[in-house]
Amino acid sequence: MNTSRKQQIFVKTKQMPTLLSKLPNVGDTIFSQMNAVANEVQAINLGQGFPDYQPDSDLLDVVCQAMMRGPNQYAPMIGVPALRQAIANKVLALQGRQYDVDQEITVTSGASEALSASILALVHPADEVVLIDPAYDLYAPMVTLAGGKTVRVAMTPPGGGQSNFALDWDAIAAAINRNTRLLVLNFPHNPSGLTLRDADLDALEQLAAQHPFLILLDEAYEHIVFDERAYCSPVARPQLAERCVLVSSFAKTLQITGWKIGYCCAPAAISKEIRKVHQYMVFSVNTPLQQGIATYLSQSNATQTLSPLYQRKRDRLVQGLSKTRLQPLRCEGTFFLLVDTSKLGDQQERQMAIRLAREAGVATIPVSAFYENPQAAEANHQLLRFCFAKQDATLDAAIERLSVL
Repeated sequence: MNTSRKQQIFVKTKQMPTLLSKLPNVGDTIFSQMNAVANEVQAINLGQGFPDYQPDSDLLDVVCQAMMRGPNQYAPMIGVPALRQAIANKVLALQGRQYDVDQEITVTSGASEALSASILALVHPADEVVLIDPAYDLYAPMVTLAGGKTVRVAMTPPGGGQSNFALDWDAIAAAINRNTRLLVLNFPHNPSGLTLRDADLDALEQLAAQHPFLILLDEAYEHIVFDERAYCSPVARPQLAERCVLVSSFAKTLQITGWKIGYCCAPAAISKEIRKVHQYMVFSVNTPLQQGIATYLSQSNATQTLSPLYQRKRDRLVQGLSKTRLQPLRCEGTFFLLVDTSKLGDQQERQMAIRLAREAGVATIPVSAFYENPQAAEANHQLLRFCFAKQDATLDAAIERLSVL
């Protein structure tokens, strides 16, 4: 038998190994789906959370200077020292919590990597992780990859005189037991815009006194809080801070979602475990971007200007929507606004989002996508999420289109 014939037989008889998905229930995210619809119909995209304008030119300048000056090689695994110091200064000024620059602060590839590395490092098979619905869609898949079990606790939805979602601390307490490894809290909350209050921290302290769980804090919108509120973080309470992993990102703070620079702060023993995962996920993060951001933070008051900037945009969108059949809900923080669509009919939220994109040319995100089962009746409250991190002209054009509904 010649060589060619042998090769043909081999090709015919070889078999591919069976592929077993670690995330069998995960497909394209709602953000990809709605972006596709928006592109198809040329809709104004108020769905995905990113600005449609450039960041501060001073930031771009110092990053370009850092690139020209160098180094442009690997950064230290835990982050450039100047940026870690800037993070420590920022958290101390905002929340009064002092983190050790060398042992307790890690620069990551966006908040997403910080959250992922934290869950993979801290959650073990059979551990339970409590998620508050509506919940950002990254958490549950990472718990699955870690071998843990998600326990979902729903917020109380708007209605009956309640103008937004509300935390149900009795339900959260009922969900926590000796198997609970992690409680994930995302505040200011995406998608509802809810912020924490002192009473929430009191309830959390009571739970922490009863059970030895850890707390993962997703605080990506920490600098976007409205109506002269100060953001209330659990790390401001010493007893809570000892079990917290604080995650945030410069993506939202500096309008640089494409740069993917985030960080996590945690007590040294916890940080040590997170860093073990971080070093094998990405090892280190873009060097000149870190250097440039550190320089910019030392020269700028950007974190203090975000709330007034976005409050003006929130108010512009709320005022414009008041002239339509859509009803905006109260928004305390983030750059997202929930909108009640009940006057347009009783369609499920996903269908309503597609309808708005096709009929009015405005893309949004259904809040039901942030639930474990988006098709369930209890996940559909006739609410859509609008992003107002857009130019005024973009918001005005969207309002004009929505007025035809």
